[in-house]
Amino acid sequence: MVICVDGFDPTYLRAGIEDGITPTLASFVHHGFHTTAKSAMPSLTNPNNLSIITGMATSYHGVGGNYYLDTATGEEHMITDAGLVRGETVLAKLAGAGVRVAAITAKDKLRRILCHGLRPAEQGGFCFSAQNVRGTTVQEHGIEDVEGWLGQKQPEQYSAQLSLFVLDAGLKLLEQGRAEFFYLTLSDYVQHKYAPGEPEANSFMRELDKRLAAFMRLGAVVAITGDHGMSDKANEKGEPNVLFVEDVLNERWPHLGARVICPIADPFVKHHGALGGFVRAHFLKQRPSDEEVKTIVGYLESLPQVQMALSGKDAAELFQTPPDREGDLVVISEKGSAVGARADEHDLTLLSDHRLRSHGGLSEQDVPLLRSEPLIGPAKKDGWRNFDTFDVALNYW
Repeated sequence: MVICVDGFDPTYLRAGIEDGITPTLASFVHHGFHTTAKSAMPSLTNPNNLSIITGMATSYHGVGGNYYLDTATGEEHMITDAGLVRGETVLAKLAGAGVRVAAITAKDKLRRILCHGLRPAEQGGFCFSAQNVRGTTVQEHGIEDVEGWLGQKQPEQYSAQLSLFVLDAGLKLLEQGRAEFFYLTLSDYVQHKYAPGEPEANSFMRELDKRLAAFMRLGAVVAITGDHGMSDKANEKGEPNVLFVEDVLNERWPHLGARVICPIADPFVKHHGALGGFVRAHFLKQRPSDEEVKTIVGYLESLPQVQMALSGKDAAELFQTPPDREGDLVVISEKGSAVGARADEHDLTLLSDHRLRSHGGLSEQDVPLLRSEPLIGPAKKDGWRNFDTFDVALNYW
């Protein structure tokens, strides 16, 4: 069982163990394998789930966000299927070799991406989402009438139950012996709204831990990681601490025609108002000279909300992102801040009932990487990435 807990910041693991509510995860730490790994950049859902199931950085599979600007057409697109995915996934390779694979996601847009190369009906596997179980068919998903089979109704999109449904479906497939290799990836609804130690976060971690114990009782080897961490990005008044980068660029350098893309934007925007820790700027009117780029970078890095600004070329080299799909400029926020595009593009009323907690930057790269059993044989001492998880699960050393 490989489980990706969306938004699995290490602070949730520590709080759960310290509060005594996650004894199964504590057993992984003390008697199995545990380290803190780095996610791929940007620290977002689509890039990291694909990196986990390919075992590679984003430069391999080509998906550097949830949302992008097509520089050839000037059109903006949300990534909701595998149309931009390059290369092959480990899941598809396993299924092609005769392994019965079950890939279950919380979000349906992610299901369509992660099913790249899988043919459930032909291969005897499964690929479906908790968000859309009422629409499953044997031909496309490997199963139908999931609600009747599992005895649970399709959960609400914005709920902890969306993730727990994924785990329960995986558990039942395991009980019935219908799959051999599982990839279960959850939603970060809880982590966006609730900090570690809050009652709602504790409740979710407790339920997650119970299901991990159930997997182990059935004899499964369990590996678990996160696609990204999570940071509080609100000020002392509880208001989002945001720099709107497109507004700043067009106020100071209007001749460049900056368009800023927030790659965190996805159909679950209520979580975060499309505000995160990483944005890409494209200059649509005029490409700045190298000296002008240095000036822009220097100015942005002088702002308190910005941890790093760099050219797209430098970002692609440093973070191993696909160079042909990178922006002209990349801006990364400080841990306690967020970056957005224009103030009039972001509906902050979506955040009226909770502090802004989000991700995307360097400060959200840290995630736990755990295995229910110790690794056998020599393993690397450091430099762990979340996309080492399949190697950890299969003890590939």
